[in-house]
Amino acid sequence: MEKENHENIHNSDTREDKQQTLEELKQLEEQGILDEQGILEEELASEQEEEIKVDTETIASLSDKTVYQVKIVHSSATVFCICEEGLTVQKGDYIIVPTRYGRDLGIILGEVKNLLMIGTEQVIILQRKATDKDLKLYEENKEKDLKAFNTCKQKISEHKLSMKLVSAHYLLDEPKILFFFTAEARVDFRELVKDLVSIFKTRIELRQIGVRDESRVLGGVGLCGRGFCCNSVTDKLKPVSIKMAKEQNLSLNSLKISGACGRLLCCLAYEYPFYKEMKGSLPSLGEKITFETQLYSVIEVNIFTKKISLKESTGKITEVSFHNFVRNTQGSKWSIKELT
Repeated sequence: MEKENHENIHNSDTREDKQQTLEELKQLEEQGILDEQGILEEELASEQEEEIKVDTETIASLSDKTVYQVKIVHSSATVFCICEEGLTVQKGDYIIVPTRYGRDLGIILGEVKNLLMIGTEQVIILQRKATDKDLKLYEENKEKDLKAFNTCKQKISEHKLSMKLVSAHYLLDEPKILFFFTAEARVDFRELVKDLVSIFKTRIELRQIGVRDESRVLGGVGLCGRGFCCNSVTDKLKPVSIKMAKEQNLSLNSLKISGACGRLLCCLAYEYPFYKEMKGSLPSLGEKITFETQLYSVIEVNIFTKKISLKESTGKITEVSFHNFVRNTQGSKWSIKELT
């Protein structure tokens, strides 16, 4: 069994920042703001940023070819493809694409303009477009998929296996049924496979996937009212950490920053680089700044209003525009030109 897209959480916080974050989250959990699993399950131990790896040799060999991004219709996973000689395709065309599970139906999303997107992924060679017969068979298989799903679910119950069935799918161009499932631990499903083979008289493949992949396969509508990012935008899941929510001044309530999969929202990573860059050029939260003998403490940095909230020892709060803050020549301390 292979667990796909294992989610590793990376961030570059210092050890002190990590400890502070963990303590804050524990306090929120005690107050009942976080659920039992909460967002404490997001790992804070790693101190390395995700590295983007690129296979330069592969990219160089594709410089004179047209590379397409293809979405596998059933799983919503995407792959990079080139056409074999004599085959021409365009955006929206249905094709038969070789996948890790076998040949299945895919759709051309468009040309890849930036070859660095490919990274180290394998580039697949497309051999043919989908015919009307293929598309008709795909629609017919949907009913068979449902029956296979119900049968497998019943057998899982009979064998009392600790697994959740996500989907069942007849591959379009191969005699095989693919079952996706989630589980908290490894599952011995050998007897289940024997039962399924005896019922369907064809090849059976069970694949364990993560909860994010479950959302990608099933699809749905997110908190924003749009389709899940992993299903409708991209299946290339980036590491997401609680640091990203903190950096954007978002509520740490897990109900507000978690998706249907129970993990942190993928979209937290979209604007994080902007916030990180902006805040890197401004005083940090908690920093002490002296102005005309009065000591102030930074309590909020608002990127949208371009103002920083300062608190005096008396409790008075003052908002100061970004342009009134000046860093000294050593780059370690800040000063204020005027309180406006």
